[in-house]
Amino acid sequence: MPKAHLLIVDDEANTLASLSRAFRLAGHEATVCDNAGKALELARSQAFDLILSDVIMPGKDGLALLEELRAQGVTIPVVMMSGQAHIEMAVRATRLGALDFLEKPISTDKLLLTVENVLRLERLESENRQLRQRLGKHQIVGKGEAMRRVMAQVDRVAPTETRVCILGETGTGKELVARTLHERSSRAGGPFVTVNCAAIPAELIESELFGHEKGSFTGAGARHLGKFEQAQRGTLFLDEIGDMPLAMQAKLLRVLEEGEVERVGGDHAVSVDVRVLVATHRDLQQLVAQGKFRQDLFHRIYVFPLVLPPLRERREDIAALVEHFAAQVAAQNGWKAAAFSPEVVGALQEQPWPGNIRELRNVVERLLLLAGDGQVSMETLRQALPVSEAGRAGEFSCHGTLAGRVEQFEREAILEELKRQQYHVTNTAKALGLERSHLYKKAEQLGLDLQAARKSSSDAT
Repeated sequence: MPKAHLLIVDDEANTLASLSRAFRLAGHEATVCDNAGKALELARSQAFDLILSDVIMPGKDGLALLEELRAQGVTIPVVMMSGQAHIEMAVRATRLGALDFLEKPISTDKLLLTVENVLRLERLESENRQLRQRLGKHQIVGKGEAMRRVMAQVDRVAPTETRVCILGETGTGKELVARTLHERSSRAGGPFVTVNCAAIPAELIESELFGHEKGSFTGAGARHLGKFEQAQRGTLFLDEIGDMPLAMQAKLLRVLEEGEVERVGGDHAVSVDVRVLVATHRDLQQLVAQGKFRQDLFHRIYVFPLVLPPLRERREDIAALVEHFAAQVAAQNGWKAAAFSPEVVGALQEQPWPGNIRELRNVVERLLLLAGDGQVSMETLRQALPVSEAGRAGEFSCHGTLAGRVEQFEREAILEELKRQQYHVTNTAKALGLERSHLYKKAEQLGLDLQAARKSSSDAT
């Protein structure tokens, strides 16, 4: 069993001494205290894997301690023990969240077995939560040369405690890579917590990261554990760190240097054991030169830069990504699996994908919604993409001369705008930035009859 850090709470000095000795001989770390008030302070300021508490103690008893721990959001597993145990006491302890209730005197073997079972249960629950989160969602797809280079770097740095700065355009999968770094590290059994620094208002980001005490500001009705404490013994992923306010950057630097956080409204520091990974789509060095990002923080986080390629530079992976997203979306919605024609996949490979992998997934989901017969065809693709994209994704994007492709794009653009303007030629010309006479001339060159298009539309309705 892995080494654990236990907090033992009992008002009897002999009990504390014997239990702590037994746990240390078994390879665990033990912290002891003789009252509930001190135990509450320790549980808030240090990371424990288990609390073992007596029930009957002077002043605040063990049940009151358990109740207050849960009220303040402390989720450390608790095992209660008592020499004056009765059924009502055990039932109340269980209802308050105790995982087990032991009657004194307790044999060392039984106590160690109980602790081992509780820790194993916690690990299993943690692993189950992570598996449910990862199921079908957090898989890196792609075996092209660009991704092989990235994954080689991931494999090298993941088992270390080195800080990694993940760089790449929006939608390239930075969070996915961060999760992979976590899962391939010695912290894989701990939590993986994410924070999008660009999505949190400047006035709330300190509370979000470091937590706050009850009553520390208007609306703070209860203690809140920040992301650093939530990530204890795991990994904290700070996405879009380039958007973090300067004032907050200074406080983050202190945490990275000292390994401690102080909650908003708190009066003491809380030790945290967290690996911090960061990501951004911005040029951090340029931000430093502009005075928008602290140079000292830059040097703290920019230890191992890992650059993710945009999708346009890994087109050889698009076919596999389409297959992966199609299976994922179909499974999540209970849909029938759909087949993508080779022409559709080829057209998708020709797209510029400014939104990268995220955009591709959205398009795949849209295609599945439109493919009622289970077959994604070029016609389905034309329906799924806006006209500017459909022009690039149509058959002409893969066949014919450049002049021929341009002509077909112009033809599609004019027809689409004509339809949008309800076949009003003057408004269509204005929307396209053309004189009315120039639009007629261009339509004639492209073999389009604008009046016939209007009549065809009227007949259809």
